[in-house]
Amino acid sequence: MRIPSRRWLLGGLVALLAVSVPAAAPAAFARTGPPAAGPTGPAGSTPLRLSLPEPTGPYPVGTSELHLLDAARPDPWVEGRPRELMVSLWYPTLTAHAGRPAPYLPPLAAQRFAERTDAQLGLAAGQVDWAGIATHARAGVPVRPRRGGHPVVLFSPGGGVARAHGTMLVTELASRGYVVVTVDHTYETPEVEFPGGRVETQRLPDIDPTELNHRMLDTRIRDTRFVLDQLVLLARGGNPDAGGRRLPPGLGAGLDLSRVGMFGHSAGGFTAAETMLVDRRLDAGVDMDGSLAYSFSAGDFGDVVHQGLDRPFLLMGAGQSSGAPHTHQHARDWAGFWAHSTGWKLDLYVADGEHFTFTDHQALLPQLAEVFPLPPDLVAGSIGTVDPDRIVGSLRAYLGAFFDQHLRGRPQPLLRDPSPRHPDVTFVRP
Repeated sequence: MRIPSRRWLLGGLVALLAVSVPAAAPAAFARTGPPAAGPTGPAGSTPLRLSLPEPTGPYPVGTSELHLLDAARPDPWVEGRPRELMVSLWYPTLTAHAGRPAPYLPPLAAQRFAERTDAQLGLAAGQVDWAGIATHARAGVPVRPRRGGHPVVLFSPGGGVARAHGTMLVTELASRGYVVVTVDHTYETPEVEFPGGRVETQRLPDIDPTELNHRMLDTRIRDTRFVLDQLVLLARGGNPDAGGRRLPPGLGAGLDLSRVGMFGHSAGGFTAAETMLVDRRLDAGVDMDGSLAYSFSAGDFGDVVHQGLDRPFLLMGAGQSSGAPHTHQHARDWAGFWAHSTGWKLDLYVADGEHFTFTDHQALLPQLAEVFPLPPDLVAGSIGTVDPDRIVGSLRAYLGAFFDQHLRGRPQPLLRDPSPRHPDVTFVRP
């Protein structure tokens, strides 16, 4: 899919691989055979099992999914259907041992993801156990009781990316006492698995890319506001699941909807900013390396660029965008947003990172590169050259500090000045 900026619509690991390899790079991802044998041996040997970093907060994490049906809204991509979404809720729980670890992707979605990704990587089927990736969360366990509930944070993924790809940051927030809601945008996401084994795939129209970007953003904003509505129903004791499936004990009571934030990567960051502009239920937001433009060449920017926000907002950029550092000092869209915003704001920059530094690819791609002969330019073009473990710790620290300060009212020294504990993160001053 054509995009106005690499910060806008990059989709998933397959799209990462497709757009990140320079034209001069070896055509490693066009071959049909497996790569040279690595530590897992040739095709047919034990598949590589990838893992995510364990959350560092004081609470174990639970998770549950909801199938949401907006009967009053026709689906914008498929005629004759109402809009329906799959979301996951991640929350603090009481025990780390009850229930079963939740999978990273549901089984049928994982199968389709594996088929696409193996083909793009040039791997034989089964060399990577994509379906075996587990999260550090237990499915269906009770929510940790807290008088008044826990602050709520929504997560919106990048364009054409599954909600799962923000799991390492999502589970970190849940381990720190937040309920985090992740959203798949149906028919934009490559595969969304619904109850009963139904998988809906990407079905975006072949239209002018700027028009498509407008339609996608409008759909994402409507999706987000509908999810907020369903959280209200849930907090009042209702069950918004379209199939009426049993909810984890304490889920509705665990929501404190007087304190709600949102963060997103790429197009998800754009979604967070634009939704905040039209929905005051969101108290604070974060844009992780997301453009705020529908088309740079046409000067077609989001409304939030011209109007700004009056509530706290964090910009987090990495690497280069259009040949310059992705900060409000260099990017026209971020500069306009910064100039017009009257609320608390901060711009953090990871010079040695790249666009997918803010996703689970920062944890997963190095594991693949250790085993399979991925071109170095692919890895560097996707997640940069920043130390993987160190930057994951920094992202968790700054994201947690931001929401602690602006949803919990706890001032954070980490947000005032650069820290020697996070040498990869630069404060971009006006």
